[in-house]
Amino acid sequence: MTATPTPEGPSTRPALPADRPESLADLLGGRRGAVDATLPPVAFAVGWLVTGHSLLGGVAAAVLAGTAVAGWRLRRGHRPRSVLIGLLAVCVAALIALRTGRAADFFLIQVLSNAASALAWIVSIVVRWPLLGVVAGAALRQRGRWRRDPALLRAYSRASWVWAASYVLRVAVFVPLYLGGQVVALVVMRVALTWPLVAAALAGSWLVIRRSLPAGHPGLRHPVTAPAPPSAATGAAGNTARFSREPGGPPDERRAGT
Repeated sequence: MTATPTPEGPSTRPALPADRPESLADLLGGRRGAVDATLPPVAFAVGWLVTGHSLLGGVAAAVLAGTAVAGWRLRRGHRPRSVLIGLLAVCVAALIALRTGRAADFFLIQVLSNAASALAWIVSIVVRWPLLGVVAGAALRQRGRWRRDPALLRAYSRASWVWAASYVLRVAVFVPLYLGGQVVALVVMRVALTWPLVAAALAGSWLVIRRSLPAGHPGLRHPVTAPAPPSAATGAAGNTARFSREPGGPPDERRAGT
């Protein structure tokens, strides 16, 4: 077992063999965060139903579940910032529901965050900074080298549409349920459209990338970048050096030598 770096920190899962093609699941993960994100909403719905549609009961159950998840992740050595951000989101959702007195408002942040995510993915593709490339490039510590590979940039752009579509689908499902105050249905669809949809997006985007890259391309870990063209200053310096090596040299140099 070797430690494999991940965006959340070192992992103790086995390192990938050198001859095995990498997968987006290996690079991005997703199951852990998706499962953690579903537990507080499920706890909210259970607490809300058990206490006779009491907001306090649902909020208390959600906050307890979020706190338990955060404590477990901290004990497992995960980054405190990401853990605390998740717990903060649960607390803010609970405060919104308590403030408005409407149980469905516990899911308002969920609806808004998915709408913002859909917009961010689409904009990233339009400006030629596809978020899938940004995430995978950061995980592979490539910085911006992947953008200098036209084939890889095109593949990431096409595959990012899969993720944009997944967020658009969530918004299309969540908004009518939220407006109708369907708390239980919101929880059911939250579960159905979290890890299963993430898994489908991972598989779909990986397939798009594999089909978009030309035959013989070394893969995500090895962007094919062309050497940078020489600058004007470098070219001028090279020409001066070439003349100085020629017999006789330029007229000024011949006069200087007489």
